[in-house]
Amino acid sequence: MSFNPLIEKIIEMKNPTVAGLDPKLDYVPQYIREKCFEQYGRTLEGAAEALYEFNTGLIDALCDIVPAVKPQMAYYEMYGWQGVRTFARTVEYAKSKGMYVITDGKRNDIGATMEAYAAGHLGLTDVDGEQIAAFGADALTVNGYLGTDGIDPLLKVCAAQDKGIFVLVKTSNKSSGELQNLPLEGGESIYGRMACMCDEWGKELPGKYGFTGVGAVVGATYPEQLTELRREHPSIFFLVPGYGAQGGGAQGLVGAFNKEGLGAVVNSSRAIMCAYKKEGCDETDFAGAARREALRMKDDINSVLS
Repeated sequence: MSFNPLIEKIIEMKNPTVAGLDPKLDYVPQYIREKCFEQYGRTLEGAAEALYEFNTGLIDALCDIVPAVKPQMAYYEMYGWQGVRTFARTVEYAKSKGMYVITDGKRNDIGATMEAYAAGHLGLTDVDGEQIAAFGADALTVNGYLGTDGIDPLLKVCAAQDKGIFVLVKTSNKSSGELQNLPLEGGESIYGRMACMCDEWGKELPGKYGFTGVGAVVGATYPEQLTELRREHPSIFFLVPGYGAQGGGAQGLVGAFNKEGLGAVVNSSRAIMCAYKKEGCDETDFAGAARREALRMKDDINSVLS
């Protein structure tokens, strides 16, 4: 279930990567900003429209070579309801181009509140008897530290709608070990216990490629833990942040994959979005630069997997 379409796109494109769409206004080329400000003013609406034009340009350049995009909700929420509208339009546009969409929201709650998150991001919202997809992404990142009470509502929606979740297990940030590495009774780490819980939750969402619909977020910045978790949890599909801008390299990713070269999708956000700045090319070629960076990343990862 759920991750089957993503895995099939990865196999088809020979590319286990996802492009993060985490746009700040500073990332958007000046000519796009000025055009949108001229029409809407220097307002949240003008900013949100500039983000949308930037996103659609990136999606057009990447959709035939990158299987998925991962918009991070915070970068849209910071621009108010106008930004959230751009998020919804971005999800819709990416899906219209055949891309798998992972919403990076890191949602975490229980009961009716988590049911509401699940319905809004992955399921259907009841509007006076009409069932309508609010955002309609294919997968959602979640925080599992409220335990099973916070995951069960998602599993029900995932099973009904063929969706997936990625649970925070061993995150890429520098201070993740302050909590996640702490030993529990018997010596097991907290992140190790969370991975075991993902295994249990995933039994409700089996997939035809051997991976369940409950994935794990495991950072590229911790290659030893990547290798350990892949060895101990062969049925968990990994979302791997931290490649590129956060310092994770291709060689350290090898342990995230199984012998068939499957099992993970590697994220890059700023390196792709801002490739035109690194290249120093004309800003009107921002999408071309993003495509070139995405192809470089694909070749870099495939070179170590092969």
